[in-house]
Amino acid sequence: MATGTSKFNTFTFFKLPSAWWCGVRLRYLDEKKAVTTVTHRWVNQNPFKSMFWAVQGMAAELSTGAMVIDQIRSSGKKISMLVQNNKAHFSKKATGKITFTCEDGHLIADAIQKTIATGEGQKIWMKSVGVNDDGVEVSTFNFEWTVKLKG
Repeated sequence: MATGTSKFNTFTFFKLPSAWWCGVRLRYLDEKKAVTTVTHRWVNQNPFKSMFWAVQGMAAELSTGAMVIDQIRSSGKKISMLVQNNKAHFSKKATGKITFTCEDGHLIADAIQKTIATGEGQKIWMKSVGVNDDGVEVSTFNFEWTVKLKG
């Protein structure tokens, strides 16, 4: 693991406080996979007594973005990152603890190397799947990340 999850969770507290207060936490991170969790509570629920879609989106985005941040740091270069698009699908009411897993970290290094080599922005789509405690898929998010060499 390149960077500790506690360091990212501290980052979340200071830089993404709404995610932190809603209970989003990074649980696992390496160069290929990241896992986040969020538990349904009063503070993150919708009027239908399930988890608000945006809270699921924050947890899903962190599972993709943590790997992008980590690999940018490892490159030693100044590279900007931004979500340009996202798509989501909701298949079941999200209650209890939801775990989001992204296993698309292998896509990041190539995009970073291409932006360093060419100076042109690169785009990659990364998928994060959320499952409940029973292993049932509740939502799937796809994020189009852009990376570009600064300066």
